[in-house]
Amino acid sequence: MTHKIHSSQAARVGLSLLLLASPLTQAYTLDRIVAVVEDGVILESELEAKVSAIEQTLRSSQTPLPPGDILQRQVLERLIVDRIQLQLAEKAGIRVDDETLRQAVQQIARRNNMEMEEFRNSLRQEGMDYATFVDQIRTEIATGRLRNGQVNSQIKLSDREVEHFLATQGKSSLARDSQYHLGHILIATRQAASPRDVQQARDKAEKLVSEIKAGLDFKQASIRSSDSPQALNGGDLGWRKLSEIPSLFAEVVPGLHEGEVAGPIRSPSGFHIIKLLGNRGGQFDSITKTRVRHILIKPNEVLSDEEAKRKLLAIRQRIENGDDFAQLARGHSDDKGSAIKGGELGWIQAGALVPPFEEAMNQLALRQISEPVQTQFGWHLIQVLERQESSDTAELLHNQARDELFKRKVEEETELWLRRIRDEAYVDIRL
Repeated sequence: MTHKIHSSQAARVGLSLLLLASPLTQAYTLDRIVAVVEDGVILESELEAKVSAIEQTLRSSQTPLPPGDILQRQVLERLIVDRIQLQLAEKAGIRVDDETLRQAVQQIARRNNMEMEEFRNSLRQEGMDYATFVDQIRTEIATGRLRNGQVNSQIKLSDREVEHFLATQGKSSLARDSQYHLGHILIATRQAASPRDVQQARDKAEKLVSEIKAGLDFKQASIRSSDSPQALNGGDLGWRKLSEIPSLFAEVVPGLHEGEVAGPIRSPSGFHIIKLLGNRGGQFDSITKTRVRHILIKPNEVLSDEEAKRKLLAIRQRIENGDDFAQLARGHSDDKGSAIKGGELGWIQAGALVPPFEEAMNQLALRQISEPVQTQFGWHLIQVLERQESSDTAELLHNQARDELFKRKVEEETELWLRRIRDEAYVDIRL
């Protein structure tokens, strides 16, 4: 449970929340504040629960545990950054309603080939409370929507950038026969870091590279020292095509042998260390085009988020009762550009739309009407009219290049954004 208090009030609370047993006996500590984050706090019970969950995950993956104080510090830092994002989401009016949450949890269960009751039991066997899991998903959805608005929506790609990418990277960079499994460590520097701070970070990174090359486990080094969001996962970035690797070290990776370490590599966010964990092959995919239309209802000062959703549900009911989708789009959709065309967005290629919309669209059968889908733009009803597979290599390469460039920029800008909001926030660590 999170107790929200103003930072000036938090300073007066002290290190503990106390309950007096009686006027003449000692006080019993209920919980302790380990960090004040803007106008909220992080309690010792939250930190201990998160540390315990991370320890269990590390043990199950047979990753050596770092010293307790180091793991505690890393986990606390992740909680602080998550709390800052949640507070920003709340200020931006981002809310995750129960129906959206229910659908998200059901999708996770389906991806694991489980019914809901089976999924609950699986969580229980892993030592995770279902309510805690659901709360984590709510947080992930809210912060994801925040990042979509703060980072993703601000990224623009020109045709010149795409053509330059194709000219310099070549077709092979987009084929699945160029996949790399990477480990990553970041030694971060603040935005306004002094030359001395930068040199200290460089020295720390160089020392860490030497220790890893001398036999220090990379995962343990990441958990112990990395400032990357993937630190507690052992720095594992997963399998990526060359075009999905941040441009900062995309040129370095193809020249690495499996198990080899490179770095430190300087960037605006600090110094990076990478390790090639493996590579594998594949081939080109075809591309799916979807002809789709939608009706958008935007919340505003007069229309709340819940009211916007209810309005869209009423429109959906009218369509099911026989009313014409296109006519209702012309009369009600807040996307004026598509409304005059009966809600049509035309033929859409993979990666061209925001993820929540595209994920819902891809799950629909032809002519099926979606449930209300929420994006940063508002609430949508979606209908797929046609689908087709394209094997046009030139078009495929161009679209893949645009998609991979976008992903690369998202990752780079998100990392910088997270460091910025952390630096700008008021944080008082009392651990």
